Amino acid sequence: MNPTDSHLEETCLRSERVYDGALLKINRDTVRLPNGAESVREYTEHPGAVMVIPVLDDGRYVMERQFRYPLHRVFLEFPAGKIDPGEDPVDTAHRELREETGYTTTSLEYLTTIHPVISYSTERILLYVARGLTAAQRQLDENEFLDVVLVHPDELMAQIRNGEVSDVKTIIGAFWLNQGVHSQGV
Repeated sequence: MNPTDSHLEETCLRSERVYDGALLKINRDTVRLPNGAESVREYTEHPGAVMVIPVLDDGRYVMERQFRYPLHRVFLEFPAGKIDPGEDPVDTAHRELREETGYTTTSLEYLTTIHPVISYSTERILLYVARGLTAAQRQLDENEFLDVVLVHPDELMAQIRNGEVSDVKTIIGAFWLNQGVHSQGV
């Protein structure tokens, strides 16, 4: 933490795990606020994830349509997945790209890390761009169902603007590429 922010810091007094699921762990912490009062903070611990933006040589994106149960609808999104314990995020990116789309890549570029819900989750998502794609056989996880679709960047931006695409990680990735911003290659 930045030393000049210490007047904003909350200190954990007690922590209780209230749910220990396969993916999510939910904690309820009692904290001391900067003014000395106590309060409760509930949040999920998430192992982290990666999202890959696969770009074909002709500029189209390899995307997927997948039913997301919490919102009971199909979403258009970039391939993404959870980082397994001890797994390097670069390995996760290659694995998820191959499993979900069937593509492999010769060029994986790290863009940024996002924290999609900072108010109640520790989740972080590392965003990568994959180029130099080669089509192969998909290797979906058991009981994973999704359609792979090819989308032109202009079409995706139009769908974002009209509200058809609302997945935050996909929107951030699309805007990042639309601005032509790049980071370091990995």
